[in-house]
Parts: sequence; C-alpha cells; structure tokens
Amino acid sequence: MEAKRMSDQELIQQYLSGNNIAIEKLINRHRTKVFTYIVLVVKNQQLAEDIFQDTFIKVIRSLVDGKYKDNGRFVSWVIRIAHNLIIDHFRKEKQINTLSNDDYEADIFNSKKFSDQNIEDLMIKDQITNDVRQLIDELPEEQKQVILLRHYGGLSFKEIADQTEVSINTALGRMRYALINLRKLLTRRNISLTLS
Repeated sequence: MEAKRMSDQELIQQYLSGNNIAIEKLINRHRTKVFTYIVLVVKNQQLAEDIFQDTFIKVIRSLVDGKYKDNGRFVSWVIRIAHNLIIDHFRKEKQINTLSNDDYEADIFNSKKFSDQNIEDLMIKDQITNDVRQLIDELPEEQKQVILLRHYGGLSFKEIADQTEVSINTALGRMRYALINLRKLLTRRNISLTLS
C-alpha cells in the first residue's frame, strides 16, 4: 500500500513493526502544520526548529512506549506535545510574555519577498503584527488558545475541539468571544490595523 494512501495509524503500525521509513512519511505529512504552529508562537526560526525536532523525538518515544492511543487525532496530539514543550521552554527561560522579536525583525528586513515594499511599510506591518500578538496575549487563556490554534496553527474547529477536549460549539464560542474582546481592546487603545 502506498504511504500517501495509508492513514496515520497505519503508518504508526508500520513504524512499530520496524519500518523506519513510515515515521519519516508521518513526520513529513504533518511537518508544515506543526512547524507553522511552533514558529508563530515562539517567533524565532532557530528556536522553532529545535522545538520541532524535540517534539518529534518525544512523539517517537511516546509511540514506542505505547502512550499514543489511536483516536483519529494524531496531529492534534503532536501539536499538544509541541505546545507543552513551548511552555516548558519559556518556563525555563522565565520569559513567558516577554518574547524577543529581534530575530523575527531581522529576518523580515533581510527577506527578498519583502523587497518591493519600502522600509516604512515593513515597520508598520511589523508593528501591527506585534500589536495583535500583544492583544492576543491579554485574552483569557482559553480564548488565546483557540486563536493561536486556528489562525496561527491552521487547525479546524473540530481539531481545536478535539485538542482542547471541548465541543465544537464551545470552541466556536471561545473564538467569538476572543474576537469580540480583541475588537474592544483595539477600540479602547485606538489601535489601527491598516498600513495607510
């Protein structure tokens, strides 16, 4: 059976039966979603790569130890592991809520894909990104989590519901309240999210 047609669980079984290529296929299948979530939370490419690697080391160990029970939520389980490793990292660094954007800013200014824009537009865009992230950090934890998982992690509301162990309606409700609260914060602080 071709790896593309195999389910996550079938690839896991293949790996546990000694097929090391199966775990590579599984990692590659979910690489973009997991890495995007990590890099958008930590805002540092090198740190994101380290956490991504640690995530899949932990995933592999957990699979070998039989800690994963198939429930069709493999990618949600992986993102939860990544999320916990991110929290652990910032607890160790004692930098929760005081992340540095130095690497992020340098990367933007040196990126060819932004070469058409002038430096002023880049600075405004960067400020908007920072403003939004700071506002998100002020939301209640449940609302912040659903925004990060949906808009930064690219998860569906079903995946968010599965990962946070709530109903889809609860996940949708948290998103609704998060957006309402963000609008209130924007208005209260007179923050504009446009380039002009």
